[in-house]
Parts: sequence; structure tokens; C-alpha cells
Amino acid sequence: MSILEIKDLTFTYPGADLSTLNHVELKIEKGDFIAIVGNNGCGKSTLCKVMNGLIPHFITGEFEGTVLADGTDTRTVEIGDLAKIVGYVYQDFENQIVRPTVLDDASYACMNYAMPDYLERGRQALKDCGLEGKDNEYIWQLSGGQTHLLALAGAVSLEPEVLILDEPIAQLDPRHADLIYGILKDLNERLGKTIIVIEHHTEYIADYCKHVVLIKEGHVEWMLPVKEALDKVEDLQASNIFPPQVTIAAYRLQCQGKLPKGQLLPSTIPAGKEVFQNLTFVRPKIREKKSKSRDDLVSFRDVSVSYRAVKGEPVKIYEHLNLDLHKGEKIALIGTNGAGKSTLMKLMTGLIKPSEGQIFVKGIPAHEKRPEQLSGYVSMVYQNPEDMFIKDSIESDIAYAMQVRDVEDWQAKTAALLDRFRLTELKDRDGRLLSGGQMRRASLAIGVALRPEILLLDEPTANLDIATRKEIMRTLKEMEDVTDTVMIATHDMQLVSEWAERIIVLYGGQVIADGSRNEIFGNREIVEKVGIRPPEIFSMGKALHEDAFCYTVEEFLQSFV
Repeated sequence: MSILEIKDLTFTYPGADLSTLNHVELKIEKGDFIAIVGNNGCGKSTLCKVMNGLIPHFITGEFEGTVLADGTDTRTVEIGDLAKIVGYVYQDFENQIVRPTVLDDASYACMNYAMPDYLERGRQALKDCGLEGKDNEYIWQLSGGQTHLLALAGAVSLEPEVLILDEPIAQLDPRHADLIYGILKDLNERLGKTIIVIEHHTEYIADYCKHVVLIKEGHVEWMLPVKEALDKVEDLQASNIFPPQVTIAAYRLQCQGKLPKGQLLPSTIPAGKEVFQNLTFVRPKIREKKSKSRDDLVSFRDVSVSYRAVKGEPVKIYEHLNLDLHKGEKIALIGTNGAGKSTLMKLMTGLIKPSEGQIFVKGIPAHEKRPEQLSGYVSMVYQNPEDMFIKDSIESDIAYAMQVRDVEDWQAKTAALLDRFRLTELKDRDGRLLSGGQMRRASLAIGVALRPEILLLDEPTANLDIATRKEIMRTLKEMEDVTDTVMIATHDMQLVSEWAERIIVLYGGQVIADGSRNEIFGNREIVEKVGIRPPEIFSMGKALHEDAFCYTVEEFLQSFV
């Protein structure tokens, strides 16, 4: 039975030359778990906003065709009534949180509908979404993952048949990402909800979804069962979608004639164990790395940080933290949401002052200096690149810090940065109106404008599709002559594995691990304690041989023959 049916739908935004959706035909069956995939700008979010009536009720444009939600034409009913059929959790889910406490927010939609049992519905939604017992907590006491679950609970409280989530794990650490998908699986299997996700992480698609819809140039290219969909490696890569690493490894071996053709490629680790069982592990040669300078750039000495809370005791982020960062290091800072990664960076820039202890940047007491006095030594690029833009063009944004400090030849240096980050043709554009990848490149250019000795990047690949993430990783590797000491706070374990030389793990206000990627990912206790999810190909290698340390598909193919 179809719960959603789209017939010959074409939609064009006002003023646009081309249609975003072109003659879309799609049927979604009740109880399905569907991933919608496609490259940036292909129409994924537009398609989902058609399903819940945001288009055309709130977002206008040229609308042709028919959209049926549980048999109801979406154009003929109020959007409030459609919310009881199709619930939606947006990528910027924080904007859906409107009340100060958890139960108040979860039950708010039901109260607006004057449902007499609105509190009971809110409590049940919290229970279904893993937030039972948090009724009276303030929303700012929640972690990022819990806040996302609260937005989901607000949609679930109306008991819709369909739940749509736009990139549900884009800003979450691996443990919370697993939690979100586990709850979605429970809602799908136990309550029979139809789940639709817009997702770039194909390893999660392989583990949880039943079908995949590929959107290409505004139309449905195909809809297939998940195993068949992920087997279409060339179709996916043509749309800048990267299949699971296990699938890519098998595809590469198949192309080399080392695996038989005609069989479905594996998309999960259990399936990979069967397909790769005849491969032989070859211990790779360990390449010696040149020793790095041990010159201290930043030192934390018995640093404690706490925030005042609206109720209860102050929230402690760090307690007697000691840490040294050295010149020339490529450092990844990892930990769960709320572990203090951003706080650590803000301490180094002087944006936050410690409650106790001392912080030295090149011997300068950072805790005694204003941020502008430290900006020549340390620069931070924020998680949301829009926060970096204060002028009406990216050329002006990049030039600003040099201009106000009377840096010699700032015009030529601005032009050089525009060229280096492939932004020259965009120099007159407002940074807030650029694409995700362009914004990231522009924010990096702003961050290195003063040629800081240490560059701090907060989640540089968050909310990006895989192709754009790879572009940012390539840009990072090209920056060594600009600044040779870089720290990245991230949940992106592929970025950590391919780029970092030193990994610092934060947990409970302390550094609980500090070492190379083998020392961190090979430590099962640390991995389980912090909820680190290594790259899938690493887990695949470990499943085949305990001594395997494979962080990329290339390393896997070199280690197993």
C-alpha cells in the first residue's frame, strides 16, 4: 500500500531558469525505510518538502503534477493537517526547538492542536526517541545528539505515518549517530513508521535502509533495494556518492579480475567477510616518519573551565587539564558531542578564559591577553562558516584582518589567497550565499590571511557531501606552506585517518588518549569508551586479520591479496 505517491511532478522556484524537479514519478510503500541520495543541488530536499506540503503551501513556485500523502492531495489540505501524516526533521534541527524544557517542547505541537492528551503524547514520544526521564531538563542541558532526538520527538508526538529526516547525523559523533539510526530502526520495525532519510553516509544506508532512491538532475533515476542500489558503484560515483568502502574494495578487486563478476558486491562487514575470505594478509612495510620538532607552541597547565548553569551546579568542562602542542603537528581532536573540543580551541584564541590554570601560546600567557593580541599566532575557523563572513564580498572578508592591521601589500596577498583557494571568480560574491564547499574554502582563506603559526578548524567537513569533503581534505593537504601546525576538531574519522599524525581523545574533561592512529584505533578500550567509529575499511581489515591496520581502500588492497 502506497503511503506517498508522486505523479508527473515538476517544480520550479520563482525566478529560476530551470526546474528543480522534472516529471518525478515515485511511490513509497507504507513501512519502508528509504534513503534519498544524489549530488548537491539535484533536488533531494525539494522533493522531501513536496511530500509534507511545505511546497507549495509555504514555498511557492510553478507546481505541476500530483502529490498524494496517504491518499490525500497535498494541495487540498492545510499544512497543519499534513503534519499529522508526514513529520519532518530538518538539517538545522535546532530551529525546531521552541520551548525551554524537554517535555514542554515534545508536547508543544500537540498542545497547539488542542489535543487533551498532549502531555501523554509528549511523554510517549520522548520514550520512543530515547529521552525518557528528561522531561524537566532545560534544552540547553542536552547534547547535540539529544537535541536532535528532541526535534524528532516533537514530530513523533503527532503520530504521523511518515518521518522525513534531512541528513540526520551530519553534526553528530559516531556514538550519537548510531543512537539516532537505532531509534529510527525501532520506529520503523516496532511502530511501522515509514522512514525517509536524505543521507550521504552510505555505510549507514547499508546497515539500516531497505530501499535507495537516486535523484539525478531533478528526476528519479532509479529506486532499488539497498543491496542492488549500492552495487551500482558507477551510477553512484557519477553523482558524487561514494558507496561503502567495503563495496569499493570489492569493486576494485572485481575490476582487477580477482573477484568473479555477476554477483552482488558486499555492502556490510559481515557480507565482506564472506567475499574476502580467500584473501591473504600481507604485513605492509612500516615507513619511518621523520621526527617532528618538539618545540612547544601551546601549553595548558592545570586548566579548569566551568560554565554557570541556570539550575544546579556549574557545568565542568575541564578539570586540571595538562597538554602540550608542538610546532609542525597535524592534530585531530576527537571526542563525543560536548566533550569540550570547541572549548579547547577557544581557550587557545583567548575567546574563553580558564576558571583556573594557565595557557601559553609561544610562551605568551593567553589567559591574560585579548583575542586580537593572539590573532597573529593562532587563528580559528568556526564550524559554521557563515560566522566568518562580516562583509558583503569574500574578497573584503579575506582582506579585512590584514587591512585593519596595516599589513604590507595586503591587496596582493588577498589576490594570492583568492587564487590559492580557487575563489577568484567568486571574489565579489557574499560568502553567505555560496555553496557549502565554497563557504568552507572561503573560511579557510580568512583563517590563514594573517599566516598564523597555528590554525584551528572546528568541524571543517560537517554538513558536506562526500565529494565536497574530499575537496576540503585536498585543500588541507595543500596548505602546508601557509601554516604547518594545524588542529582539527572533528567527528569525521576518515578525515582523521587520512590526514592526522597525532590524535588527541577528550573524555570527561580529560585527555584520555594521545597518539598515532594505530595507537588510538587499535585500542579497543578507548574505542568502546568514547564511541569512536573507525573507518569501515579499518573494521573490515580487523575482521579478516587482527594485525591489519587499513585506513583507506588502497591500504586494504595492499594488505590483502
